Amino acid sequence: MKTQDPRVCAHYESPLGEMLLAATDRGVCGVWFVGQRHGPDASGWRENPHHPVLVEAIAQLRAYFAGERTQFDLPLDLQHGTAFQQSVWQALLAIPPGGTTSYAELGRRLGKPEAARAVGAAVGRNPVSIVVPCHRVLGTGGALTGYAGGLERKTALLRLEGALAH
Repeated sequence: MKTQDPRVCAHYESPLGEMLLAATDRGVCGVWFVGQRHGPDASGWRENPHHPVLVEAIAQLRAYFAGERTQFDLPLDLQHGTAFQQSVWQALLAIPPGGTTSYAELGRRLGKPEAARAVGAAVGRNPVSIVVPCHRVLGTGGALTGYAGGLERKTALLRLEGALAH
């Protein structure tokens, strides 16, 4: 007998397009733009727009997009990744709003200076977009590369945070 997936989800219409948010009893486990690369198969998830964690996540995202919030204060559930992916996602949380880093620098911070490509792959699989700020990672020389939600959205997020000129 198949057990029911413990994740619940809700949709949010952001200024950058429709988003799907997911949570478990531990916290937010997903924030994706609908249709982005590496998006989830949410077919087994229950829609619950009244789930307290999802209600709070949507409220904080609204404040973020309105320029009223730069940091998120949400419980996170990042257990749906490998140990390496989880270490990369934790490192992303240390990048301050308005700041950026490179894939190579992130690898150095993790003690794996030769692992820029592996770091890039883990960043690309970040399940909690915006809240875990994968958009703050740039390519060599500050190149805007790789964002599962699309480079237009990455650019818009970095401009919103003041990391790029308008």
